[in-house]
Amino acid sequence: MSVGPAWEVRENESAASWFTVRLAFADGARIDVLAVVCEGCVFFEDVRARPALSPDDLTVLADWIEEPLLQACGLGAEPGGEGGTATAARARPAWPRGEEGRRQVARAYRAAQEEGADPVLAVMSATGYGRRKSLVLIAQARDAGLLPPRHARR
Repeated sequence: MSVGPAWEVRENESAASWFTVRLAFADGARIDVLAVVCEGCVFFEDVRARPALSPDDLTVLADWIEEPLLQACGLGAEPGGEGGTATAARARPAWPRGEEGRRQVARAYRAAQEEGADPVLAVMSATGYGRRKSLVLIAQARDAGLLPPRHARR
């Protein structure tokens, strides 16, 4: 994987840095990403892949490149070392896998609905994951029958 700075924009005390990321695989597959790192968060601006990626592949891609991008900005853990303050602040809470994790996602989702809040944001907050991964967890809870179908049929 190669990570290189593209440009940076500073405004007052904050900065947004754009990076190009390239993953090249032995079989000839390639993924090019234009990503933004701002306030310790990573956002994708553009993703180009040959062959195309599935939505699940995009979720995994985010996990693959997040730490190298934060390291390139001086925010992540050094390879083989302890993380800096930004990494510690972004550490995800331990989240159970399997059935218990799906139950907790469903509880957070339903509680937010009852309060009139955004259920996806509630799951993001509870799990510490981004929107994509949280949507995957919500879909898994639906598939397990813990949440109603997304759209009721008439």
